[in-house]
Amino acid sequence: MHLYPGMAEEYERRHNQLWPEMIEMIHAHGGSNYSIFLDKETNVLYGYLEIEDEEAWAKSADTKINRKWWDYMADIMETRTTARFLPI
Repeated sequence: MHLYPGMAEEYERRHNQLWPEMIEMIHAHGGSNYSIFLDKETNVLYGYLEIEDEEAWAKSADTKINRKWWDYMADIMETRTTARFLPI
């Protein structure tokens, strides 16, 4: 994920107020232990998320609340229309 220049503080503010519906959706799709880290030199965000099942998690991208979150974040960062995760 990539923040637009100068948007780090706004990104942090929004994530500190993460909607309860987003938290519920993450848990409902088997996600837990979610962390995001910002490389301030490149404005690249790196996310870490533990999931129970890749197939169940893949469905989270198509939820109404996830689409709403992406719309909410679109003015401060590049957003994706599909979720991409790299296994560790």
